[in-house]
Amino acid sequence: MRRRRREAIPVSAATTRSRTPDRLCAEAVDLARAAAEEAAAPGVLGEHEGLVSEGDRVVTHFFGCRELGYRGWRWAVTVARASRAKIVTVDEVVLLPGPDAVLAPEWVPWSERLRPGDLGPGDLLPTEADDLRLEPGYTGAEEPPPNSALTEDLADRAEDEDAAVTGGSPAEQTVTPSRGSIAAVAEELGMRRARVLSRYGLHAAADRWEEAFGPKTPMAQAAPASCMSCGFLAPIGGSLGQAFGVCANEFSPADGRVVSLAYGCGGHSEAAVMPKPPQPAPPVIDETRVDPFPLRPSPDSGSVPSSEDASSADLGHS
Repeated sequence: MRRRRREAIPVSAATTRSRTPDRLCAEAVDLARAAAEEAAAPGVLGEHEGLVSEGDRVVTHFFGCRELGYRGWRWAVTVARASRAKIVTVDEVVLLPGPDAVLAPEWVPWSERLRPGDLGPGDLLPTEADDLRLEPGYTGAEEPPPNSALTEDLADRAEDEDAAVTGGSPAEQTVTPSRGSIAAVAEELGMRRARVLSRYGLHAAADRWEEAFGPKTPMAQAAPASCMSCGFLAPIGGSLGQAFGVCANEFSPADGRVVSLAYGCGGHSEAAVMPKPPQPAPPVIDETRVDPFPLRPSPDSGSVPSSEDASSADLGHS
């Protein structure tokens, strides 16, 4: 008869955890209450709301919280005892939210919470280096890395530990590029910008402007004509100028805004002639007209033709 070889099965701490609360730890309600009262403010500790076993000889007691603004929260006091020991000690005291606790909304980064119009005077809005709305402004030997916020000469100066700190605003601390370089030519032509709008940035701006002042707005639907034929439209350059312009009519709701060429409003420059008021339909019976009636009958209205003889006229024939 052959004996089977027994294999050792690894047992984790989770499998050895007892689901039944330790008796001595479960009975230490007064000890847990005293620890919670010491940590909480006076008069805010509620009744005992139960316990839960955290492991072998480890139990957490829950007490209600009466403090304002913490509805549904509970004071959790964890007690434990050593193996073969009869003395229970306090391990931890914390304030935890219960199943029906009022919690703050999930934290959202500021970059995702920012909305148009939130930027105020003195606020700075840093643009990320990998912003999809921007791309390098010029290319060549001195081209900075894609979506880089610093040019090569500025990066070298930033790495120089012995660089002297000069006063003035960042706009005044310009670096003169080497003569004949692409950066120097771009600056001479007024085109030296580290980054410009990318195709994605152009499309995003066009969609945003089209939604605010486009042909589908109620104002454009009721307009007599589009902005394309309006004298108050100030054209803009670049590829966006093929579909947008700036309104310069102070009485228009879009004054100073970028508007679509298909947008329109009642302040159109060629809508100066006021429309004629509608004329009412002619009446079926005209009660204002006067019909003329002669005082004497007409000479040719009788059955006998008129005669020029004076004697026959005296007889009174008509």
